Amino acid sequence: MNETRIDSGLRTGRRSFISKGLATASVLSAASVSLADSDKHDNGRLTRGDAAILRFLAAAEILETDLWVQYNELGGVQDSEVPGGTGNPVYTAKLEVLDEDMPQYIHDNTEDEFTHEKFINAYLVSKGAMPVSLEQFRVLQGSTATGSSGKPRLTNLMQLTLDTSWWTRYRSRAHNPDLDPGFVFPQAVPGLNKGQFPAIPRTNADLAPDDHIQAIANTAAFHMPTIEQGGNSLYPSLAQRVSSVEVLRILLSIGPTETAHFQTWHDKAGNAPPLTDPTNGLVFPDLNSPPFGGEDFQTNLIMPEPCPFLSRTLPVCSIIRPTETKGAAVGTLKFLADMGLFIGQSRSFFELMQDLAADADRARRAIGRDD
Repeated sequence: MNETRIDSGLRTGRRSFISKGLATASVLSAASVSLADSDKHDNGRLTRGDAAILRFLAAAEILETDLWVQYNELGGVQDSEVPGGTGNPVYTAKLEVLDEDMPQYIHDNTEDEFTHEKFINAYLVSKGAMPVSLEQFRVLQGSTATGSSGKPRLTNLMQLTLDTSWWTRYRSRAHNPDLDPGFVFPQAVPGLNKGQFPAIPRTNADLAPDDHIQAIANTAAFHMPTIEQGGNSLYPSLAQRVSSVEVLRILLSIGPTETAHFQTWHDKAGNAPPLTDPTNGLVFPDLNSPPFGGEDFQTNLIMPEPCPFLSRTLPVCSIIRPTETKGAAVGTLKFLADMGLFIGQSRSFFELMQDLAADADRARRAIGRDD
């Protein structure tokens, strides 16, 4: 998962794999234009780079939808807009400790991700480009707790290792990861970065004791913004590489919804009650008290603090960070894998995702595109 270069022989094999596995036959018949032709600028076709960026984003949105569906089945609102599952009253009640509107927010976030994956794939097809399907990798066992649909999953929410340094990164006035790639931002919840923890009840046995199921809800509270801040940075990072103005419009229109999600969940994470999980020792600290506290941890500072941007010779500015475009897609894939989201997935899954990410990172903006 740390590779940024793919051997040409292996890439040839993966190309064959992708052509067979990315989409269903019915969708592929609609996308009859070959990838080799997608370099052309005529007939409204996408450049190869723009198509690669959109395919990686489609895959990312499919994965994101999968994890949000799991949250919605157990702790959201199940209806015709987001069907599946029947809800888990105990887990839902613990989520509502963070905010009484958590079920509605989870529902709406889930619906948003559905629309993103469907729109991007439909747009690819409309331009004669190959869409993305990950259905063959829907093989993971999810929660068996009351409320879960029990259907196979793409992502694993039951063994998460969370990097919560985004909490201090967005509060830092002195450091920007784009300018200070070696700076280590402190973790908001150090324990979450040192083990593997469930963000949903794995079975009904996880519904007690009380502090255990609340710790699971707290883990979800920090996982949700952890995921969304990734998309929050990914869209502007990849937008710098697209050639088509219309594709740029897509990225600049979807990206801000990820930012809206991030700020919503950022706020809710700050409401996670301090506790220690009696089953595994995971500690959720009081972020407003020593040794935490101050501007680096203050829970109501949910808007980005101004920081250095582009150059320290310029005034500080409140921005999304990071937005460095080099290696953005491969970096995002590593970020998702490192959190344990793909524990149990096959080598073929990792190879396909690595290939999609590497293709997106190779995209270069073609000067003069104005379609």
